[in-house]
Amino acid sequence: MDDGVIRNADIVFLYDAKLTNPNGDPDDENRPRMDPFTRRALVSDVRLKRYLRDYWIGQGLDVWVRTREDGTRLDASTRLEDLRQAYAQETGQQAGRRTRDEAGFRDWFLDRLIDVRLFGATLPIKAEDGGRGLSEQYTGPVQFAWGYSLHEVELNPSNSITSTFAGRGGEKGEYGTIGKDWRLLYALIGFWGHVASQRARHTRMTPADLTTLEQGLLRCLTSEATTRSKVGQTPRLYVRVDWRDHSPPFGDPRDGLKLLPVSEELPVERWRSIEEYVLDLQPLVDRLMRYRDQIAGIRYWRHDELNVRGEELLRALDGFSMVRA
Repeated sequence: MDDGVIRNADIVFLYDAKLTNPNGDPDDENRPRMDPFTRRALVSDVRLKRYLRDYWIGQGLDVWVRTREDGTRLDASTRLEDLRQAYAQETGQQAGRRTRDEAGFRDWFLDRLIDVRLFGATLPIKAEDGGRGLSEQYTGPVQFAWGYSLHEVELNPSNSITSTFAGRGGEKGEYGTIGKDWRLLYALIGFWGHVASQRARHTRMTPADLTTLEQGLLRCLTSEATTRSKVGQTPRLYVRVDWRDHSPPFGDPRDGLKLLPVSEELPVERWRSIEEYVLDLQPLVDRLMRYRDQIAGIRYWRHDELNVRGEELLRALDGFSMVRA
């Protein structure tokens, strides 16, 4: 259903990572983040949002959290001052100290920054007397929980890597160093996102912004996960369920997904590709059936290489529509 109304919604987004490091832990030699008890890979929502922001910048959109041309990240105070100057140049007006008290700058600020409208932001307020400053908060209507793999994973047992570089400062010859290069052999990773319609009013989020988010999720990995440690990640499934009035106690949609092995002889932690399993959507559909009267619409996309079971049941639900990547 696309009636121009922002509704409460739940999102499930799956992608796989093959021989890559989806989210390194700087406190642990940059090993891929993992739950030590379940042996499932973990990926922070911050990592996912970074892919989205980088993709949007490449599409010509402006974002609140961004880096300088040299790759260093702008702190919040500098970024806000840059935006105040841009506002003055574009409008001929000066922005006040508190964004919320300045309707003109506030609306310009929100209309300009796609990530603030979706994810929110914390803006610093400097104290006029040089004392401790304050902050103002825009709580984003779209929030993602941490992602995790839907199965146990294994690290590549061979993690040492040798790098060779030319001599520096007039030195001749080549020199080498040995470091660690941690990678997962394979992981199907799932994220859960939630859309809160009430908060959307405060950040001026529009239905078009949700479409921008949707397209970003389906394209950002193939566009931005292209560094040496990140290449090898591919979007596989996207489902968004829009609710009519309020969000029912549906919970985490990832709980309604199961992976069925193609061969019982191959342990789940030994999976190395998308061909090793079938994604069973039946449990998810069964959960949706309990709240079918509250469903306003379902947005769905599946990679053509992903084998699924129960898709025809999902397609039969009222309000179902396909998404084009």
